[in-house]
Amino acid sequence: MDKTLKKSILYNTDLLNGPIFKSLIVFAIPLFISNVFQQLYNMADTMVVGYFLGDTALAAIGSTAAINELLIGFGLGIGNGLAVVTARSFGSGDEKMLKKSVAGSIIIGIISSIVITLLGSIILFPLLNILKTPAEIIGMAYEYIAIIVWFTIVMFAYNLCAGLLRAIGDSVMPLVFLIISSVVNVILDIIFIANLSMGIKGAAIATVISQGISVLLCIVYIICKVPLLIPSKEDFKIDKSLYTELSAQGISMGVMGSIVSVGSVILQYSINGLGTLIIAAHLTARKVFVFFAMPFSAMAHSISTFVSQNRGANNIYRIKKAMKYSYIFDFAMAAAMTVILCICAESLVTLISGSSEQVVIYNSALYVKITGPFYAALGMLLQTRFALQGIGEKLLPLISSVIEMLVKVCFVLLLIPRFDFMAVIFCEPVAWCLMSVQLLYAFYNNPVIKAN
Repeated sequence: MDKTLKKSILYNTDLLNGPIFKSLIVFAIPLFISNVFQQLYNMADTMVVGYFLGDTALAAIGSTAAINELLIGFGLGIGNGLAVVTARSFGSGDEKMLKKSVAGSIIIGIISSIVITLLGSIILFPLLNILKTPAEIIGMAYEYIAIIVWFTIVMFAYNLCAGLLRAIGDSVMPLVFLIISSVVNVILDIIFIANLSMGIKGAAIATVISQGISVLLCIVYIICKVPLLIPSKEDFKIDKSLYTELSAQGISMGVMGSIVSVGSVILQYSINGLGTLIIAAHLTARKVFVFFAMPFSAMAHSISTFVSQNRGANNIYRIKKAMKYSYIFDFAMAAAMTVILCICAESLVTLISGSSEQVVIYNSALYVKITGPFYAALGMLLQTRFALQGIGEKLLPLISSVIEMLVKVCFVLLLIPRFDFMAVIFCEPVAWCLMSVQLLYAFYNNPVIKAN
């Protein structure tokens, strides 16, 4: 990429030439902070609902968690998959192809969001019934998740805009916009739920409005400051090979995220059968888990852009070194997380849930303590999966998602009926370990990696 074009990007991390580990960390830090504020959307819902509406309303949001993850997983997958192609074009210095990939990403993103919205609107309530959502909370659960589904395009739009900015090395500005919208989300949660008594749907409306603000900020910034990402009319002409690559990469990552989330939906089926307090306990534990998993997720997204750009530039040596550094990061960070969670678990789950029920607090704390040491496996699978996608693999990362879904099906059918919530706790860590083995083998036996 021409140096003058790189200089036109306000916050560009040089992933092609800079020191490898430093570049990964510098790029990952804004991603980590972005993840923190992304979770504030959901955490604000949880805390405000827990404090002002009680455990029943909290369980209603919890019963929709798997469906919400399904939507988010597909949206993130599509956005990241499309951005991978843009990052490769950036790494290879092909400005024309970069603009065409942006145009194609916009078209595919719009079509995908419309399809998901229509499909979700049709199957949503039947799905809540299939998942055995308790009768006393199914009405509130539907109120909440229906609003999220109807505005899927807002979530898709942010993920695409942020993904495109990160593809060219800018992980800072998506963070800035997310911080602003997260603050708005917290304020709106309090206004809609505590002051206007809008109930659980107030939390959903606050989330949609605040996400919409982040989308508008991203679009204005790109128009004003990043002309590199603005396609011309002719860039929207369909290039069959490019659209095939974009669709394959985007759908592959979207389906992968969906398969993982389908496994979560299946797992939610069993959790919903364990009672309202266990649903609330699992929701609370997942909030803590997601927060502490953020450094690993941030490093994985950093690896994705790093590998994509360096694959475009054919810098395979840098890719191999980056992977080694990321694995060292995983084990060091997992050790630190385990110590923190063992000491602070009860305080964290009490703070997040706002619950005084001992069943909720005990089971939530048990979940986060047991899963702590397995963060290393989670980090390795995320980074290796994203690296495979970055070098152009589409099928092999999907296999890991199928493994996770099958593990969850086995736990739902065989172990959760016998061991209850303890089996729920161990379900995902077992899946992470199996997936890591498959992904590591696939990566280091990939012809691109093996031949260099």
